[in-house]
Amino acid sequence: MRLTIFGATGGTGVRLVRRALDGGDEVTAVVRDPARLPGELREAAGVVQADVVDPAALEEAVKGCDAVITAIGTREGRAPTTVCADSTRAIVAAMGAAGSRRLVVVSASGLDAGPGDDPLTRFVVKPLILQRILKHAFADMRAAEEVVRGSGLDWTIVRPPRLTEGAGAGRYRKAVDRHVPGGFTLAREDLAAALLDLAADASAIGHTVAVAR
Repeated sequence: MRLTIFGATGGTGVRLVRRALDGGDEVTAVVRDPARLPGELREAAGVVQADVVDPAALEEAVKGCDAVITAIGTREGRAPTTVCADSTRAIVAAMGAAGSRRLVVVSASGLDAGPGDDPLTRFVVKPLILQRILKHAFADMRAAEEVVRGSGLDWTIVRPPRLTEGAGAGRYRKAVDRHVPGGFTLAREDLAAALLDLAADASAIGHTVAVAR
């Protein structure tokens, strides 16, 4: 596939770029600072330095690709942020102008509680802990999801749980339009694998897909 990856210098993005290249995909990595992308990936991928909230700056990067994957996330901790929503609006606008269709967006499973969650997670952990501690980041992600759903593109929203930095398990579980039972963590390496799988999965279009270990 020809992939355009946003958030390519982040913890998930670096793994995603590397896995895609290792799998033979053609990758365009859109970054603000190319120096933050490991040297071997800079050499193997096409690197575009751009402001991710400027649609005009992104149009060439998404033109002609088979799928756009965005793993952009906030680095503001618990502070107010709009980076996910703003970048998603720009990406959607750029894709519309370029005629690109397939969009896969990383969000978070903590945004809501519902089917698939155990009672403790559904009624305590998510609404009373996670959604309070991470209220600004989650508000940003919710706004980004609304942009995606209204985009008219062939979208998939991917909701992982807490991400870990260790070696991947080499597998993951997924649930469509519901949560993964007992899915509390996922290695970033396995999230990268899931994103590539879902980008090529037409049955995932128009759905929110939870992924977890």
